[in-house]
Amino acid sequence: MQGNQARGAGRGAARASVLDWLLRLLAGVALVLATASAYSAPKNLLVLGDSLSAEYGLQRGTGWTGLLQQRLQQDKSELRVVNASISGDTTIGGRNRLPALMAQHEPEILVIELGANDALRGLPLKTSQDNLQAMIDLARQQKAKVLLIGMQIPPNYGPDYTRRFAAMYQDLAKANKVALVPFFFEGIAADLSLFQADRIHPNEQAQPRLLDNVWPHLKPLLGKK
Repeated sequence: MQGNQARGAGRGAARASVLDWLLRLLAGVALVLATASAYSAPKNLLVLGDSLSAEYGLQRGTGWTGLLQQRLQQDKSELRVVNASISGDTTIGGRNRLPALMAQHEPEILVIELGANDALRGLPLKTSQDNLQAMIDLARQQKAKVLLIGMQIPPNYGPDYTRRFAAMYQDLAKANKVALVPFFFEGIAADLSLFQADRIHPNEQAQPRLLDNVWPHLKPLLGKK
């Protein structure tokens, strides 16, 4: 009788030991899988823009966004550039597209390059500003850092509209404390040799300069969380 009890106790202890070992093994596997998933998940930088960022009239990969990916790799950054720019897009188009893009790519940084087509279409500045603000708000809700790219328009739109359009980006950046490229075409706008035949879209030679205008304002965001 006592022998049977001893053997039963031994088997119970063995089963408990095996169960404990299995639980430890499963916990270890789960940890390895979670770690592997964290390392394999890409870190994205989302560019939401119009034709100025969509490589309009350029060979694929030669636009400033393609050059940005190369610069990030040279800078040892793990960020992957997701270029969601569409030629002709406006701030309302970007605002409508952004929720799905944020859900799909979960970017660490959102670069907004929109507004020029709003001005070309004569849309109210208040509408453009509200749309840009909504995009900034959504990015912040999802813990993404924001870089706003500012534009200017020709003076033939009238001095008041021209001034208020440029100020719109500055006001948004200041109010939201987000990074700002003051003028995307700085050092480019007056040089027609840097534009395509339409005199609107920068050519391939201008793309490195556009990146140089963006980079000093983007780089401080790369090392911050």
